[in-house]
Amino acid sequence: MIRDHQRRLEGIVALVLFGLTIPAANWLIGNAGTVCVPNGPCLVPVWPGIMAPSGVLMVGLALVLRDLVQRRLGTLAGLGAIAVGALISALLAPAAIVIASVSAFLLSELADFAIYTPLQRRRFLTAVFASGMVGLVVDSIVFLHLAFGSLDFLAGQVIGKAWMVLFALPLMHLLRRRDERLGLAAA
Repeated sequence: MIRDHQRRLEGIVALVLFGLTIPAANWLIGNAGTVCVPNGPCLVPVWPGIMAPSGVLMVGLALVLRDLVQRRLGTLAGLGAIAVGALISALLAPAAIVIASVSAFLLSELADFAIYTPLQRRRFLTAVFASGMVGLVVDSIVFLHLAFGSLDFLAGQVIGKAWMVLFALPLMHLLRRRDERLGLAAA
């Protein structure tokens, strides 16, 4: 009973953090970066000589947090998080990019879900990595194509989001080890 309560509590925390990544990404893209393009996104360096819209950092984190929601609360909660996240994205995205934002969010999170779900019970870290990589590529291509009609920032988008997934992997490893030690099973 205590383990179930802990698992649910951690799932709710992951769900709240997941939900917060969406407004954070929208705020960052318009307000924070080393340079802000007139009538365009604010950019951050993600690799020497490569810039990306600053919201990419939150998008990479969102992919990992959605995996945690599913691990802690179950498949239906993971799908529910995607639906609610798409709604939040629609409500918060600037009007000029709302279709791109919602489409990219839905398609990337569903791609993440499709890869993560069959892998997660046997190979949790592989599932987080593979689903995150597929999700971030889908998100980048769909968003850039629909929002700007160009893939000019594709390398930066992919690299920026990949950094967040890679930074999360050691934490996911520690989480899995702690789960095993405490006897916490995935939902």
